[in-house]
Amino acid sequence: MLFRSRGFALKAQDRAIKAEESFRYYLLTGKAIDPRITISQIIALRFASDAEMPSLAEKAVLENLTNKQIKQQIKSWRSDSHRV
Repeated sequence: MLFRSRGFALKAQDRAIKAEESFRYYLLTGKAIDPRITISQIIALRFASDAEMPSLAEKAVLENLTNKQIKQQIKSWRSDSHRV
C-alpha cells in the first residue's frame, strides 16, 4: 500500500510537470510542444533555461535524446526546488 501511494504521488507530480513545461514551451514559442516528446524528456527539460528550452526540446524529439543526454546539454541550469 505504501509503495502504491508513493507511486501515485510521483505520477501526479509528473503530470503537473508535463503541464507546466508544456505551458512554458507555449509561452516561449507561441506553439504547442511536439506530441512525440516523452514525459522523461519533459522532466529533464525543466532544468533548462528559457533561452535553451525550445531548441533543446526540438532536438530531444528529433534525436530521441534520453533525459541524461538532455541534462548533459544544458548550459544554463534553473533549479527545481519544488520536486518532492
